Amino acid sequence: MTAFEELLTHDRETRAIEQVMGRLRWDQETMMPRGAARQRAEEMAALEAVLHARHADPRIADWLAAAEAQDAAGAAKLARIRREHDRRARVPVELAAEIARCVSLSHGVWAEARAREDVAHFLPALERIVALRCEEAAALAQGGDGYDALLDEYEPGATGAGIAAMFDRMRPRLRALRDAALGAADQPAPLLGEFDRAAQIRLARHLAEVFGYDFQRGRLDLAVHPFSSGAGDDVRITTRVVETEPFNCFYSTIHEVGHAAYEQNIAPAFALSPLGRGASMGVHESQARLYENQIARSRPFCGWLFEKMRLEFGDFGLGGAEEFYATVNRLAGGHIRTEADEVQYNLHIMLRFDLERALVAGDLTVGDLEAAWNDRFEADFGYPVDRPAHGMLQDVHWAIGLFGYFPTYTLGNVYAGCLMAAMREELPDLDAAFAEGDPGPATSWLRDRVQVHGRLMAPRETIEEACGFAPHEGPLLDYLEAKFNAIYAL
Repeated sequence: MTAFEELLTHDRETRAIEQVMGRLRWDQETMMPRGAARQRAEEMAALEAVLHARHADPRIADWLAAAEAQDAAGAAKLARIRREHDRRARVPVELAAEIARCVSLSHGVWAEARAREDVAHFLPALERIVALRCEEAAALAQGGDGYDALLDEYEPGATGAGIAAMFDRMRPRLRALRDAALGAADQPAPLLGEFDRAAQIRLARHLAEVFGYDFQRGRLDLAVHPFSSGAGDDVRITTRVVETEPFNCFYSTIHEVGHAAYEQNIAPAFALSPLGRGASMGVHESQARLYENQIARSRPFCGWLFEKMRLEFGDFGLGGAEEFYATVNRLAGGHIRTEADEVQYNLHIMLRFDLERALVAGDLTVGDLEAAWNDRFEADFGYPVDRPAHGMLQDVHWAIGLFGYFPTYTLGNVYAGCLMAAMREELPDLDAAFAEGDPGPATSWLRDRVQVHGRLMAPRETIEEACGFAPHEGPLLDYLEAKFNAIYAL
């Protein structure tokens, strides 16, 4: 074999092992017995050591030096392997394995602390994770900014300073829109009542199919924190069910289908290769947030969903499709990020971004994190955190070491705003399809413009190529203001 072929063979086997490790993470979140936590931590550490050794294998440098790409895809594969090899080579294998062990154990500790409303129970595990991730950040940064080194894992090319500047531009318009909507004379009615669990799951499965999820290559399960897992021909999604909150189930499902459809629609030729995953977490979130918000919370699609819910649940207290649309998009006070409306969601992300950046920089200690969270939340939202599960214990991300991940959610919203603006220019009849419960024209456009390419291009390049312009926050903010000014008659 040529050097290029030897390198790709080695890399393909590595990607296959990564998929196995991902399946273990999925099992831990959905089906693993609680008593298996310590054994699973050892399994994860062992697999991480194997993966780290394969990514850092010194033969990769030799293969890269001798390999010759025959086309753009081949060149992109070499660039991605070189990037991952360089990052892995900077981190000692013992550190990588210890991080994997600790985050596996920490997940269970976090879940117990969240259920018990006991921050103190979680702090020792979190302190260990922060220390390990900061050690990793220092090894990766080699004298540069540690947070940027962690962020680069999820959004290559982004920097903390760049994201902070974008957030500073967004925050005033978001706050002004929120305050105006919450101060409006007429407020949409909340959804009240109880909704059968089995019926919620039945409609959630139907929604997944409507949005193009292939159940022949996936499955829907329940989890405390909904997520999507896998790539290629095995992409799994989860949702959660609360009898009094059916929108949570339906929109969490649609969100995760956005992630899953991205993975299922990547060109088959890229499977188990460096290009066979989404371009970045920001681009991934753009698909999930666009499916969930710009499509599924649009006025025409809400009209269709209203009728579907009436078939499942009968009269559930809302007078018609227009009232249903307003309720689906209702702004309200609340502590939970995943349940936040489109306007306030990004304010939740900005809070987390600032706190985790301070943790990595050493400007905030884990012991002071709860107080810092609570003070910042009250300053940003105007009311206090009522209990830990509604505060710093609500998200799983820090428990599993995902520092640098949170800002990609708002990047995804920004990218989604750009994509939807470009899509509407090209497809002026989208709303007619949405009114029939058919997101197909939009999801097909996203498949062809974004999803099929996988990691062929850099994240911002992926969005710019799809939209025809460089991504920026303007389209998102314009969309939000137009939508909510109309709903609240501002």
